[in-house]
Amino acid sequence: MSAAEFFAMGGYGFYVWGSFGVTLLLMVVEPMLLKGRRRAIQKRIARMARAKVGER
Repeated sequence: MSAAEFFAMGGYGFYVWGSFGVTLLLMVVEPMLLKGRRRAIQKRIARMARAKVGER
């Protein structure tokens, strides 16, 4: 089996490698989105805590 045959995957290479590419992309992007969401939640909690202290 040649390298070209391996990458062609019997005519399904586009779908197979495309699926791998999309999965890899999502595995990279998801932690970045979660990190941003976590920061936003932490800021919101800190803001709420400061507002609660100010009420006293």
